[in-house]
Amino acid sequence: MNPFVELGIRHDIVNAITELGFEKPTPIQEQAVPVLLTGSNDFVGLAQTGTGKTAAFGLPLLELLDFSQKHPQALILCPTRELCLQISKDIEKFAKNIPNVHVVAVYGGASISDQLRQIRRGVQIVVATPGRMLDIIGRDAIDFSHVRYVVLDEADEMLNMGFQEDINNILSTTPDEKKTWLFSATMPAEVRRIAKNYMTDPYELTVGTKNSGNANIEHHYYVIRARDKYAAFKRIVDSNPEIFGIVFCRTKVETQEIAEALIKDGYNADSLHGDLSQQQRDKVMKRYRERSLQLLIATDVAARGIDVNDVTHVINYSLPDEIENYTHRSGRTARAGKTGISLSLVNLKELGKIRQIEKVIGKSFIKMDVPRGEAVVESQLF
Repeated sequence: MNPFVELGIRHDIVNAITELGFEKPTPIQEQAVPVLLTGSNDFVGLAQTGTGKTAAFGLPLLELLDFSQKHPQALILCPTRELCLQISKDIEKFAKNIPNVHVVAVYGGASISDQLRQIRRGVQIVVATPGRMLDIIGRDAIDFSHVRYVVLDEADEMLNMGFQEDINNILSTTPDEKKTWLFSATMPAEVRRIAKNYMTDPYELTVGTKNSGNANIEHHYYVIRARDKYAAFKRIVDSNPEIFGIVFCRTKVETQEIAEALIKDGYNADSLHGDLSQQQRDKVMKRYRERSLQLLIATDVAARGIDVNDVTHVINYSLPDEIENYTHRSGRTARAGKTGISLSLVNLKELGKIRQIEKVIGKSFIKMDVPRGEAVVESQLF
């Protein structure tokens, strides 16, 4: 018997996800789906990104909603447009064999009139970023009085980005008796507070340990003098010819400078930061997904919600200011059970920060030496 059928998912949905390559449930799906299928609990799920969360809440929603009705019954809030589009596409794929399922993605940087038109036509599942959702609520263009389930995905990220008040305002338009399902990679006090304010005795599930990183990631660090940083970085990239990586910088300016220098030096690289228009951003992401780019140079904010498979390396050109962000950065590699490497370029003063990160993720970093010229040549030839 198919393991998803055993979890309580009906055949037409299982057939759709089998075609998508789902063979057996990931740990979060295995543990969350049976609980959420009852439809009677508030829920807090702690899990890293890349663990199959979308199906963990998406499959139960498809079982619980009434698709003969055309009003919003589920609202999914998430931090970024990328994630918003990803979730709505995934749910549509899961629902391929179910008639009359209408999902709308509501996010900034795209035409609001198209989104309003879709809502007017009738939808059951709304996937949204908080800013644009509030805008539509402010126009009295949506009625959430029949919403039965609210999903807060990557709740820690939404709060990091300052959406606390928006979330409160949006949730105040939904019925008191709805169920709230919250997913988060980490559990800071603010997330705990949301759980307390909006939930009654939630079912709590932790996959992996709280705040821990993914077990399939190796963490490396290189101690480098500031003036040698760019040259050392190129050596490291050159000694990994198959690299498909995301490089994190601290500022937009640094992101732009590193990307331009790499392009000039003949690397397939481009940058992703807050000054790009939505169109430019989509273009960069398309090139990266198609692998015509090998290196994506990004700021933390720009990289939120990026979900690309098979990223081999995450490179911290600069360590993040917030230690929590290290978990988010490194979680871009080793998704869906694969392995990956997260490496950091640090100076002597930053060694203390590496020790702090080790405590948070519960894993030791391996100290590496910058490859020498001959090692680079060998790795390129063999």
